[in-house]
Amino acid sequence: MSTADDVAAAADASAGQDDAVRYEPTDSGVAVLTLNRPERLNTWGGDIAGAFYSSLERADDDPAVRVIVVTGSGKAFCAGAQLGSMESVGKSLENTDERALSELVGERQPHFLTTLRKPVIAAVNGSCVGIGLTLALMCDVRFAAAGAKFAASFARRGLIAEYGISWILPRLTGWGVALDLLLSGRTFLADEAVELGLVKEVVAPDQLMTRVLDYAEDIARNCSPASMAVIKRQAYGDASRDVDDATARAEALLHASLLRPDVIEGITSFFEKRAPNFPGLASSE
Repeated sequence: MSTADDVAAAADASAGQDDAVRYEPTDSGVAVLTLNRPERLNTWGGDIAGAFYSSLERADDDPAVRVIVVTGSGKAFCAGAQLGSMESVGKSLENTDERALSELVGERQPHFLTTLRKPVIAAVNGSCVGIGLTLALMCDVRFAAAGAKFAASFARRGLIAEYGISWILPRLTGWGVALDLLLSGRTFLADEAVELGLVKEVVAPDQLMTRVLDYAEDIARNCSPASMAVIKRQAYGDASRDVDDATARAEALLHASLLRPDVIEGITSFFEKRAPNFPGLASSE
């Protein structure tokens, strides 16, 4: 079983590499993706975007990976978009064509996380602002280090609710809280984030990765990858359907699930009081 120390050791081994995102698979079926530009608080740019989305695809296609964890190196998870100097900001504002914007954001957008077949867990180790907040909210589950700062600061920068945050935030918190956070752009801490339903747990900073890996490894060890893939598709797809349509689709998916070996294994392991041995997902599934 891997531990937070194992991940830290892997990180130390690759410290000399100039990787915008570290990719560290563990023996327990968890792939840890670490945004790795601590000198700029992991602010989002084309270098991180390209490495991040390719790492997500790599993890989603690997049958040995069952759960994905996303975190940041240093003091921040992701402190928003990479603005650079006042001069570079001015040039960016003069060049607002879609190509320039896509170079900053990347070929995909944060909601790509919701289309993955595998659970994605955010370990919010520090500042989580702007597009960094959108990224964290598009993960399936979030843990946060005590004292981590959050902000949907778009209105304070003269911007709008970017890249799907206006879709996901009300679904997590309700309309009133979402509009408070979006319209005020105020900063709030991890303790409030858990009260608002944005975060599952607040953990001491030095225990964050240990707790997240324990949670992720429990899922990897005990949950069917095929079941989780279907459940994710149901949860995000049903958000735009009425209850009759969602129920009908669930019935069809249930019949299909009964044909998979996962059901027999899940029931057998329960009665035999042992951990299940579910097959991994092939890249073509």
